[in-house]
Amino acid sequence: MALNVFDHDEYRPPVWKSYLYQLQQEAPHPRRLTCTCEVDKRPKYYGREYHGMISREEADQLLSVAEGSYLIRESQRQPGTYTLALRFGNQTRNFRLYHDGKHFVGEKRFESIHDLVTDGLITLYIETKAAEYIAKMTINPIYEHIGYTTLNKEPTLKKHLPMCQEVPDGQVSQGEAGDKERLTSLVRRATLKENDLATKYEKVHNFKVHTFRGPHWCEYCANFMWGLIAQGVKCADCGLNVHKQCSKMVPNDCKPDLKHVKKVYSCDLTTLVKAHNSKRPMVVDMCIQEIESRGVQSEGLYRISGFSDLIEDVKLAFDRDGEKADISVNVYEDINIITGALKLYFRDLPIPLITYDAYPRFMEAAKISDPDKRLEAHHEALKLLPPAHCETLRYLMAHLKRVIQNEKDNLMNAENLGIVFGPTLMRAPDLDAMTALNDIRYQRQVVETLIKNEDILF
Repeated sequence: MALNVFDHDEYRPPVWKSYLYQLQQEAPHPRRLTCTCEVDKRPKYYGREYHGMISREEADQLLSVAEGSYLIRESQRQPGTYTLALRFGNQTRNFRLYHDGKHFVGEKRFESIHDLVTDGLITLYIETKAAEYIAKMTINPIYEHIGYTTLNKEPTLKKHLPMCQEVPDGQVSQGEAGDKERLTSLVRRATLKENDLATKYEKVHNFKVHTFRGPHWCEYCANFMWGLIAQGVKCADCGLNVHKQCSKMVPNDCKPDLKHVKKVYSCDLTTLVKAHNSKRPMVVDMCIQEIESRGVQSEGLYRISGFSDLIEDVKLAFDRDGEKADISVNVYEDINIITGALKLYFRDLPIPLITYDAYPRFMEAAKISDPDKRLEAHHEALKLLPPAHCETLRYLMAHLKRVIQNEKDNLMNAENLGIVFGPTLMRAPDLDAMTALNDIRYQRQVVETLIKNEDILF
């Protein structure tokens, strides 16, 4: 595929490196060495490759016929345990073999012994032939040139969608559909235009071990991701595909894709705001705007609970429709349903608004008796919050301050709101029940301090 010529400020598709792909093609193929005689008590999950209780020396002699030959034997030293004997590099290698519904010798689990051996031969061959190359893969990554550094530009990429890839002689390049599939996260990042009004929050990638169907290349180092299963990791939020070792080098610049972010409630706060390219979660903005437009003078605001089934309806509406959810008075007349939905959003956060990392500092701050020092300690604790959390907390505290300004009508002061929001916004990280119980009064004091001093602290 010819490399297109682009203007200086345009996205340039990477040249995917084929060396490791070629090595995978060259790796020895598995050769099952079948047992010609009947073997007593053969485990039902093994086939004719099982040879019963034979010695290492016997296995070595049987396997000397060819590279990639393999058999399974019962250990003589530990009867009832099984060994995979595999011929590689002109020597027999022995691996303790396990089965729990799937076959494994390490972290990877396989449906069949054949797949396990195929993957093992590929890994052994590549790591033997290219050990030094693999160790240097993360040097001069393509990610720095095609990642988020182009986000503030407006590349004209659509006509250049197919990726440029080195294809080994005699090999057929994957079709256009495969190219587009592999390019998905790269192209989306390179063409994504930042909202000028949105704060640029840092977010770590949410990498999970992933099995890729068909050949895939690492979007950090541009090298082939070898093996049959679990070849690398994939970011569950933005779709970035990289080697496991490369994932440690990827910057904290995840740009979540809405197709990967399935929910509003129970979604990590920073993930949600980056997916929607907004400063704060839309559920917070929309609920607070609705409350302030028609309910800020409602008696017992935030203290009185709404009907739980209708609160759940609001949650489902946000999860289903996002910012198009209708929470107007025409649908939910009782403002306590909206306040309940907002409180539920904060309770459902996997990482609380006041994060686990910052929690101890806020607890320490609340216990300081000197008012000035206590205020300064709260200010320092706020610096530990991720930017998206801090901005959302600021917006909420400004709203709650407006609530207490209407105390004459709603009968809600800072202390009352502290009681409501303390355990809603912060949770003790793995503390025993007694300590967590003792923390409740300090949680209340933290929220009370933040409300009363919102204009100073933020």
